Amino acid sequence: MPQIRFDQVTKSYGNTQVLPPFDLTLHNGEFTVLVGPSGCGKSTTLRMLAGLEVLSGGEIWFDDRPISRVEPKDRDIAMVFQDYALYPHMNIAKNMSFALKLKRTPKKEINQKVEQVATMLGIEHLLSRKPGELSGGQRQRVAMGRALVRDASTFLFDEPLSNLDAKLRNKMRTELAEMRNLLDKNMVYVTHDQVEAMTLGDRIVVMADGLIQQQGTPEELFKTPNNKFVAGFIGSPNMNFLEATLIEEADNLYAKGKGFCLQLSAQHRATLTSRIAQQDADITVGIRPSSFYLDNLPESANTPSEISLYVVVSEYLGAQSVLLTRCEDQNLEIEMESASPVQNNQTLNFSVLPEDIMIFDNDTGNRL
Repeated sequence: MPQIRFDQVTKSYGNTQVLPPFDLTLHNGEFTVLVGPSGCGKSTTLRMLAGLEVLSGGEIWFDDRPISRVEPKDRDIAMVFQDYALYPHMNIAKNMSFALKLKRTPKKEINQKVEQVATMLGIEHLLSRKPGELSGGQRQRVAMGRALVRDASTFLFDEPLSNLDAKLRNKMRTELAEMRNLLDKNMVYVTHDQVEAMTLGDRIVVMADGLIQQQGTPEELFKTPNNKFVAGFIGSPNMNFLEATLIEEADNLYAKGKGFCLQLSAQHRATLTSRIAQQDADITVGIRPSSFYLDNLPESANTPSEISLYVVVSEYLGAQSVLLTRCEDQNLEIEMESASPVQNNQTLNFSVLPEDIMIFDNDTGNRL
């Protein structure tokens, strides 16, 4: 398996630059997820890697081999598309074996590979059927099977689960994770769904406006986001953001805004106090929905701050509840255990720990 490297790769359509120069290395045997909102450039990046889009600048390397001018069929890549792209007049066995037949692979070897992959995906009983006779989930398995029988070094997935309903998407996501453990291959997966990214990826690359905002493990992106965009994109429900001003009182640093005053940590105090002297005290506070405590503060809690929130809607989701709340004119979401259901239209006092608060620069969006 090659190490894949994007070296100052750009993409433009006419005078419109879609992807500014960027560098990215995909390590051998890694499941890499490109994630971001629609229009961020993730699918274009994948299609350039597959050879379906021509680079405007830079180079893509497989180890020490430049491949930007190599035909797609010669890149040792298999791709699973969003819309399945199956041949409707062929049965499933022929759909899965078509690429092998074009390579003049011996019939015995073709049959062996098709049966092996079909068994792994649980579609061995469907080989004689045609795509029109299958459900969406079964067709998606066939599309993945067609890629897997090629035994390529690198597999590309372009939002393969986006056409499925929520229940089937969850099931297929689990199966993809299991399949990933069985295959020692390079895998590059594109999605706009951050839950898919968090559950599948060894490494996640977050993109926005054609730029790589941050890359790392799911835990790194969740706990230490580089900027406000990554913090708000990774995590479900999304992070809450509150406009605030830094104030210093009695050797403590606080973030004060409409309806709240939150004490910040000693680490924040060490890095942010200088902003007050520079009259640059306006900041954005970020708090995860799971970081609000009603009456279950940890025993080790240190100097928590209280914030009063008006509960607009309480969404009961089984083991968890999501509260849609309001602090003055700012909306917040809170995630909590639903053992004691919270009623609508009441004001509750929640606690927030200093170490659970993130601070972002208003101008750049960078985490401070």
